[in-house]
Amino acid sequence: MSNPRVINLGLVQLRCTADAAANMAQAVEGVREAAALGAQVVCLPELFRSLYFCQSEDHSNFALAEPVPGPSTVVLGELARELGVVIVASLFEKRAEGLYHNTAAVLDADGTYLGKYRKMHIPDDPLFYEKFYFTPGDLGFKVFPTRFGKLGVLICWDQWYPEAARLTALRGADILLYPTAIGWHPSEKAGHGVAQHQSWELIQRAHGIANGCYVVSVNRTGHEGDPAGGIAFWGQSFLSDPQGTILAKAPADAPAVLVQPVNLGKLDVQRTHWPFLRDRRIDAYGEITRRFIDEG
Repeated sequence: MSNPRVINLGLVQLRCTADAAANMAQAVEGVREAAALGAQVVCLPELFRSLYFCQSEDHSNFALAEPVPGPSTVVLGELARELGVVIVASLFEKRAEGLYHNTAAVLDADGTYLGKYRKMHIPDDPLFYEKFYFTPGDLGFKVFPTRFGKLGVLICWDQWYPEAARLTALRGADILLYPTAIGWHPSEKAGHGVAQHQSWELIQRAHGIANGCYVVSVNRTGHEGDPAGGIAFWGQSFLSDPQGTILAKAPADAPAVLVQPVNLGKLDVQRTHWPFLRDRRIDAYGEITRRFIDEG
């Protein structure tokens, strides 16, 4: 008899283009492929409907935004219902005139729109000028109770913050999902590329260990932007278990669809043998809300 706690997680790594319709079409195709391989939960990369437009501060890019829920959630909701899969989709949300968010929508396996998470941590680095476009999230850290498990959804830059992972896990997440768009400045790849990628992967795996959760990180691949510069997205989407072991990993330089079974029953075993949640000193953490602790 099958184990009711085993579910199949799907990761759809994409090479995005300037054609929004084509990007949606390849995302739909990727979800279909994942479902055909048995996926029950499928995650798409960050802002998959377009090229990564945050490489420049250009007001015309606001035209890429849409309401959430809106046209994309209608398409993906119908797809989710048809295939019986949960879909996590990162979208550029227009909330109101002049008010925009980097947002992930969650569609349950019957097509129901369960809600959205708005990216809390907004970067501002060379070629990652997200503060120009996105207002920080105001919905807090969220967990979505889907047909196949409790999903904690965060987005890209959030993945560097242990506070985000912890607070999401404390809300009951079985799986932390990180739709992502991250890569190298090509001029830095030779000198810093390995270390940068290892840091990205390691900190997310550590979130899984510290919180007793599975981690799903779904990136894009390919070069975008100025041919002499731009960003070389490093792909390598991955899934790790509550011990930090990588169970599935996509290539660096090509689109990919991965499907991996995971046993949610392992969470209880991991958390009782490594009882980090039990031993937290919540009485001693009040200063975590301070920006910095000056002793002088």
